[in-house]
Amino acid sequence: MADDAIKSGQEGGLQAPTRHALGWQEPDFYDATALEKELDRVFDICHGCRRCFNLCNAFPTLFDLIDASKTGEVNGVDKKDYGQVVDQCYLCDMCYMTKCPYVPPHPWNVDFPHLMLRAKAVKHRSGGTRWRDRVLSSTDTVGAIAGIPVVVEAVNAVNKSPWGRKLLDSVLHVHPEAPVPTYVSKTARKQLAHRPTGGVAHPAGGTSGKVALFATCYVNRNEPQIGLDLARVFEHNGIEVALAERETCCGMPKLELGDLQAVERLKDNNVPQLLAMIGRGYDIVAPIPSCVLMFKQELPLMFPDDADVAKVRDHMFDPFEYLALRHKAGLLRTDFARPLGKVSYHVACHLRVQNIGLKTRDVLQLIPGTTVEAIERCSGHNGTYGAKREFRDRSMKIGKPVMQRVQAGGADYYASDCPMAGHQIESGLENHPPPTHPLTLLKIAYGL
Repeated sequence: MADDAIKSGQEGGLQAPTRHALGWQEPDFYDATALEKELDRVFDICHGCRRCFNLCNAFPTLFDLIDASKTGEVNGVDKKDYGQVVDQCYLCDMCYMTKCPYVPPHPWNVDFPHLMLRAKAVKHRSGGTRWRDRVLSSTDTVGAIAGIPVVVEAVNAVNKSPWGRKLLDSVLHVHPEAPVPTYVSKTARKQLAHRPTGGVAHPAGGTSGKVALFATCYVNRNEPQIGLDLARVFEHNGIEVALAERETCCGMPKLELGDLQAVERLKDNNVPQLLAMIGRGYDIVAPIPSCVLMFKQELPLMFPDDADVAKVRDHMFDPFEYLALRHKAGLLRTDFARPLGKVSYHVACHLRVQNIGLKTRDVLQLIPGTTVEAIERCSGHNGTYGAKREFRDRSMKIGKPVMQRVQAGGADYYASDCPMAGHQIESGLENHPPPTHPLTLLKIAYGL
């Protein structure tokens, strides 16, 4: 099929890709027969093209199944084996954004990530989700329990000990060598509460000049310093930082699981809170690319007719996107006190998908005596994928080119906008030097 399109000159096109709504509330979305038919169609197109062989492991898994079949075609693959392909997809969207020549508006209408999401949703609704995966994706619950004073010390001690990692492996099948986060009881939201408000804001470049921080589960309960550094840098630039009254998980972990009803519940909790802040004149920033993407793209595609979701989307920013807009308007301070030297900068997949350009690199390169090498490859972290026992080796193979470039680069710092990706890279480096988040680098450069 793909060969025919190539010969006819219809492959790809000059038009920008378009993304259709997910359609998860349509009657046939969860129909297993309709899903299998669409998997047959798209897998056949992928088999005839094979451009995505070097992205994630979903495509090599598919092609190996086809090549090992009796017919050497999709029709020779046992339909029960389709799940192996689905399990390897972590919804990074890189195939859609950078590789596939058959995405809409091409008439073949291939959206591989959304097809994998549909298959995950059908599996989840049919009761096929593992208990381990339900636990790992319940970030609010796990973080709240692990962050209880006294409990938090025990949790962190277990996670750092060899016997504790063996226990974690036996109970949750988390690989003993995969990085796991440290938990805190003094969360970012606690430390940033009761900040002064009401200063003079200076709107410019599509920004209001004051922001509400969506702290995210990870920054709030695992690395609150990232949130504190964001607030310090923004306030240094005259940007007020406030918090919504409350927040819950953005929904990305549940989306990756296919639990779309849970995503809807989380949306119903978060969107009214963020709307209230927007109504008070605030923009929204979040320091984790996946959380920004959730509000910018995934929720609008799930709820295309929801005006409230659209309003949050239009006021949601990546932190460095926000700072770059302020710089373009002449409102970013450049009174840097310290050069950073050479920085190896990993561009997270969920940041690349936002199509905002390399704003983190651009802002860091404003610092005198600083050069930034951008690495646009997957780290292999990918949500919980890289932590799971069955995927750990594959995740390290996916991330190896990034780790090798960081190792060979000899930079003074290495960084990723996704702190979890940063620790995935750390796990593959000799002597395991830790990453430094770009917001922390900016704070260092300002001498704050």
